Amino acid sequence: MSAGAILEVRGVVRSFGGVRAVDGASFAVAPNSITSLIGPNGAGKSTLFNIISGFLRGEAGVVLLMGREIQHLAPHRIVGAGLVRTFQTARALSRLSVLDNVVLAAAGHPGERLSGVLLRRRAARECERDARERASELLRLVRLDRHAGDLAGTLSGGQRKLLDFARALMAEPRILLLDEPMAGVSPPLRAQLLEHILHQRDELGMTFLLVEHDLDVVMRASDRIVVMSAGAVIAEGTPGEIRGDQRVVDAYLGSRP
Repeated sequence: MSAGAILEVRGVVRSFGGVRAVDGASFAVAPNSITSLIGPNGAGKSTLFNIISGFLRGEAGVVLLMGREIQHLAPHRIVGAGLVRTFQTARALSRLSVLDNVVLAAAGHPGERLSGVLLRRRAARECERDARERASELLRLVRLDRHAGDLAGTLSGGQRKLLDFARALMAEPRILLLDEPMAGVSPPLRAQLLEHILHQRDELGMTFLLVEHDLDVVMRASDRIVVMSAGAVIAEGTPGEIRGDQRVVDAYLGSRP
């Protein structure tokens, strides 16, 4: 394992119809940092994200979370191990309240085991109360507290991204994977979401791995950037190093207006 890495990807491979969507990708994520995974469309970023989070199986390679191999674990087991992800399209239970959406994401929610609720009703009530208090705090953090009682289905697309972020934090991850968090978000809410991400890193020591196409966000927020092209990692470094890397300019940055 790379010294100090919280997440390490080693030689991961995945093919579809004979085409290697991920071709021996390797990189590491340091704790208490923001690492961004960038590259042109079709570079393999989303496929690699899905492999890391257990939604796809790689054909070769290893994924290590705090030194433990997780590439064969089911997604919910990976969440239990401390890695939580969001999706490009924010997911919510539209007919439940905004608050209840966050409460349900709590680790060890009392509703997960009916027997526990029946046999330890007092403990279950206390756990539920604590979960609702924590959920309310997170909604205040992302400035959705005034919508706590609203149905999640009434939120705008940008607000749903903020709700998704709060839900992910509710699961108490060691590392949070954000899949295009800025996509479809209005500029004011985009600035707000970026503020929350930076706060979680700077003040609370959270670790992030981002797939993001907004290069202004990537360059501003990232401690490290990993660049993929045609399924392979072609460069890795600080924002300044990546900005000046001719391979990256040729494969990605130079193709953008």
